[in-house]
Amino acid sequence: MNIQELQNKTILLLGKSRAFSEDEFFSQLQFHKISLMKELNDEVTVVLEGRMMTPYEQNLSDALYEEKKYTFLAIDVFEKLLAEEIDNDTLLMSLKLSNDKTRLKSFLQNNCIDDALFFKLLKMYSFSGEDFFENDDNRDVSAALIGRFYENIERNHNVQFATTGIYHLVTQTKNEKLLEAIALLTPVKKHPKIMAALALHEKTPKSILKMFLKQGDEAVKKAMAYNANLDKIIVYELMKDENMAAIVAQNIKLDAELFERLYAYEGFLAANTSLDEKMQKSLLERADDEINMILTTNTSLHVNSIASLLALKNTMLDVSLYKNSAVNEKLLRDAYKTEKYDLSLSRNSATPKDILEELFKKDEAEILYNLAKNENTPVEILYQLQLDSRFERAVKTNEAFGKYIQSQNIGWLV
Repeated sequence: MNIQELQNKTILLLGKSRAFSEDEFFSQLQFHKISLMKELNDEVTVVLEGRMMTPYEQNLSDALYEEKKYTFLAIDVFEKLLAEEIDNDTLLMSLKLSNDKTRLKSFLQNNCIDDALFFKLLKMYSFSGEDFFENDDNRDVSAALIGRFYENIERNHNVQFATTGIYHLVTQTKNEKLLEAIALLTPVKKHPKIMAALALHEKTPKSILKMFLKQGDEAVKKAMAYNANLDKIIVYELMKDENMAAIVAQNIKLDAELFERLYAYEGFLAANTSLDEKMQKSLLERADDEINMILTTNTSLHVNSIASLLALKNTMLDVSLYKNSAVNEKLLRDAYKTEKYDLSLSRNSATPKDILEELFKKDEAEILYNLAKNENTPVEILYQLQLDSRFERAVKTNEAFGKYIQSQNIGWLV
């Protein structure tokens, strides 16, 4: 069914509208030439079951349903049909000319409108220089924003009425339009943590990042320097500050041009996980112990780079290297045979489980602590380790064990 099929018909509304305000609901029906009744008469052909039906209305609905001569519609379905017929441009112009803040807020709270219209309406809303929850109107709009986009809102209703909900939206989403909409809300300027999260987010539109750059907030610029997905224009602007350039060198997604421009910061480049084999080889050719040590910790280390580092026969480098999950299984097994790198292997999430089991049997406190934190440690061992007060906290903060507990729907052992 669509709205056109209901034109010139009479609807009996039992209960109340849900997504639309009462005035807006009646206005929409009038626009579509649909008559609305609150009492049954001979002209009624469609029964609309709204929210908050009284016992009398519920009984009437049941009786009319038994007669099998009426079309029944749920309020959610009907309001969705109404929303689909809204002409966005006409609505936006009407709201702009009328400056009707109450009506604007009503549409922002309407879950039946699509996201594209919601973002356009949100741009029109004025927070009047106040914070997200500083007055009733701002609170309602902020709650509508959080409620619409927050992941699993049903598990955490309270966050809908807290500024942390806005922050969580930024950290949760990959929706560029949502990030842009939040960044343009005037209360965001009152919250450095939200600004920093936006600056750091890889999906934040370049136009927003350039806007932040012009605003010149040092804390926001520093957060931006950790963003791996920066436009080169922004990178070169940040590089004017040596401290920012060092952070950028460590985090930016590199290509040949950026690698060359940032080469003076080789110690920071060595930690960048987007280094390709050629870039790693270039850094290794520096034959610098400090750079080599940083390279041993890079989880994107190429197999040839690993071989070059091992060929140096430097024990300190080897100890660090065998902690790195980029090292392949054969090399890890060879390292275990030497019995010199047990501590390193106990920390490495790529170490085969059978070796981790053998390390557990050695019953050495430092090794056991590493195993408690290692996400590849067999769950049976983690269960045993959490019974020891020395390792209990490490096990409980082990992300892999936490996911296992959730998947089994069981609680922590106490």
